[in-house]
Amino acid sequence: MTALTRENLSGLDLRAEIERLRKERNAVILAHYYQRPELQDIADFVGDSLELSKKAAATDAEVIAFCGVKFMADTAKILSPDKIVVLPDLDAGCSLEDSCPPEKFKAFREAHPDHIALTYINCSTEVKALSDVIVTSSSAETILQQIPKDQKIIFGPDRHLGGYLNRKFDRDMLLWPGVCIVHEAFSETELLKLKAQHPDAPIAAHPECPPQIVDHADYVGSTSGILQYAKTMPGDTLIVATEPHIIHQMEKALPEKTFIGAPGADGNCNCNICPYMALNTMEKLYIALRDLEPRIEIEEGLRLAAKKSLDKMIEMASGTIGKGDLGRA
Repeated sequence: MTALTRENLSGLDLRAEIERLRKERNAVILAHYYQRPELQDIADFVGDSLELSKKAAATDAEVIAFCGVKFMADTAKILSPDKIVVLPDLDAGCSLEDSCPPEKFKAFREAHPDHIALTYINCSTEVKALSDVIVTSSSAETILQQIPKDQKIIFGPDRHLGGYLNRKFDRDMLLWPGVCIVHEAFSETELLKLKAQHPDAPIAAHPECPPQIVDHADYVGSTSGILQYAKTMPGDTLIVATEPHIIHQMEKALPEKTFIGAPGADGNCNCNICPYMALNTMEKLYIALRDLEPRIEIEEGLRLAAKKSLDKMIEMASGTIGKGDLGRA
């Protein structure tokens, strides 16, 4: 990446420059719900990771600028191999991806040859290539219900999402021990204090949260599912147990309602803000569009192997992608 600093770019109207480059590059800008508000506001599409990749693939854009984390940009490249895909900061990773190194996952699979691998999309391209079916938080339920109960399953890398599905559907999937550092940071004690202050407010939680948080939720679902729940919930106040930048979209869509982010360990820390998502900035997006770097490249054999597990997911649950269908806890 170009070593320009904020000071070097201080004279630029970044929004105007990004708009200019968007047209010149024939680019589509994607932003995940966990991105900074200014990136959400300049994006062509805001949403869940796979939903965004599918929308970008359906456009005639030549360039995809993905404001998210690396596994999301990789997924966009898997689905759009002929498009240039850039990520504003290549260090924008994911604790779930980091928790599941491909070589260890491969050995784990080989140690359990009678299991199929149902793998959460928050993983590397290499792990996708080692998997049978990819799932998202909005498609996992529909896909799992299509797999016979006597079929042994490895679920990774998120043990909280896998555990939630095990409990809800009385399954016994073998869980990889990964967690999302953001959702792991929520405190049950602080959540109960907040609930006592707002007794009529329902709680919406992402299934990446640990069970002691999910057990208190009135609704459990993906980011897009939580956003939809906010539109249909009773009352005018919602406690939100996921990365708090999604509240920006809630406040835009529902200005008459109040949204309160669930607290972290000490009740007021910023530990529930994803440090990886926060690496992307308007400055870095401008540079990425200007230089078409950092660019995502995937070897074709690996891309095709990873695409098989994504295609299987889309075949089994195409109607649920981005719909947040996990429903009530």
